[in-house]
Amino acid sequence: MLEVQAVRHLTPLMLRVTLAGDDLEGFISPGYGDHIKLFFSPLGEEPVLPTLGPDGVTFPEGRPRPEMRDYTPRKYHAATNTLDVDFVLHGDGPASSWAAQAAVGQKLVIGGPRGSMIVPDAFDWYLLAGDETALPAIGRRLEELPASSKVTAVIEVAGKEEEQTFDTKANVEIIWVHRNGLEPGNNDLLLRKIESLSLPEGDCYAFIASESGVSKAIREHLVDKRGLNNEWIKASGYWLRGVADAHEPH
Repeated sequence: MLEVQAVRHLTPLMLRVTLAGDDLEGFISPGYGDHIKLFFSPLGEEPVLPTLGPDGVTFPEGRPRPEMRDYTPRKYHAATNTLDVDFVLHGDGPASSWAAQAAVGQKLVIGGPRGSMIVPDAFDWYLLAGDETALPAIGRRLEELPASSKVTAVIEVAGKEEEQTFDTKANVEIIWVHRNGLEPGNNDLLLRKIESLSLPEGDCYAFIASESGVSKAIREHLVDKRGLNNEWIKASGYWLRGVADAHEPH
């Protein structure tokens, strides 16, 4: 059970919520692709902690079951025992609706992360690609990679106003792709941009996170046309167009 300590806009559509609480003590999330579970009670209702038993997570009888969504733990600050979580304000859904009204002092229940995938820093270069839903994971990865790393990042956002800056030591080329009014997840802008790039030589580890169909298409291009090792590609569907609460790792 955590409490909102701060709320601030990173961009017009990206909101950072800083959570605090004694329950965070010793929080561990070593993988940039980790997910925590956020529990959203109906607005106006005080959240309650579930209990974890042999049948999984259970909630008190007589209380509506909260909506649950997966989010990237953007950054844990051990010195202040706080956790940053970034939300895309897309106007619908329990997470976006909660974030849009989040205020200091409000409570939020989180769980996890359940497990981490650690990618070694031994590859010749890294490809990070995704839309704004992947920005927390991509941003975290850029900030955590050592100075010896070479990275190409291709990121699709609504427009120039949604671009972010990152404090990174790595040798990074960031390519922003602007939708300029096109529908998220229903365009091939990200794929076309990657197809047009002259990519570095050597062993690459690729992380792709976006709408499910887009991620699949990019994976197929990287394997079939670029010759990348399929085992060195993590392509996730962070959302599925037209389906609520869809998160499909691939």
